[in-house]
Amino acid sequence: MSKIRRLNRGLMLMLLLTLITGGAIAQRFRRYRRIPESPPSRRGVPDWKNPTGFNKDTFRFVRIRYQGYGRGPQWWTDWPDSELNFSFRLQQLTSLKVNPKPLNITLSDKRLFDYPFIYIVEPGNLQFDEEEVKILRRYLLAGGFLMVDDFWGQWEYDNFYDQIKRVFPGREPQELSLDHQVFNMVFKLKKKPQVPSIGHAHWGRGRGVTWERRASNDTHEVHYQGIFDDKGRMVCIICHNTDLGDGWEREGEDEWYFREFSEKWAYPMGINIVMYAMTH
Repeated sequence: MSKIRRLNRGLMLMLLLTLITGGAIAQRFRRYRRIPESPPSRRGVPDWKNPTGFNKDTFRFVRIRYQGYGRGPQWWTDWPDSELNFSFRLQQLTSLKVNPKPLNITLSDKRLFDYPFIYIVEPGNLQFDEEEVKILRRYLLAGGFLMVDDFWGQWEYDNFYDQIKRVFPGREPQELSLDHQVFNMVFKLKKKPQVPSIGHAHWGRGRGVTWERRASNDTHEVHYQGIFDDKGRMVCIICHNTDLGDGWEREGEDEWYFREFSEKWAYPMGINIVMYAMTH
């Protein structure tokens, strides 16, 4: 991986201010019965080529497919628009070399260890099998990093907690303070971002409501937690009561949502997380 340099924060903010007029515009993906592991088209997102020699030495956004119960696995939520847009912005706003094609794989895929960053979405009904538990533990302790996003309320948190405790029985998630590096890598965030889906955002517009599941009292407060290895390296960030992925997915659909949530919070937090994962 090429050496990463920070962009001037002011430059990045100016760039972000122009995004709505001419950039990633991926829209919602049709829920096909069989979802391909890589998007079949760019869906309106600009393509790019990395310099010769960087074909394999690039960051690739990798989403994990998983099994679930009840209503079934929700691993495909926001796929692939979320990743297409985010990958474009990441290569546009940083010096990181980024693969333009995101990927979804299972934990048992032999390619897993080729990628230092993986993403799990909506783990409220996630269920790992025993082999996946072993693989994920080995992957994270070997230097991999997991981002978990878009789940709300205590019930969904409890399910994910039970599953991650199978991976690390002796490790507890720790709430991250705002002065932690992950909130200050490229963007210095003044609060922990809570990003609702676009529909919930419009419902709460003018009311100061930025949470989902309005009938529940356990979704109002956003949480960012980390799980650490024996050397103090964060191996997993848990983004609870927020939906960063929708902020990436929906940037081309609504200017108000883009400016209030994508531009201010979802992209800055996502970029911070990736940069943290790739430099620690």
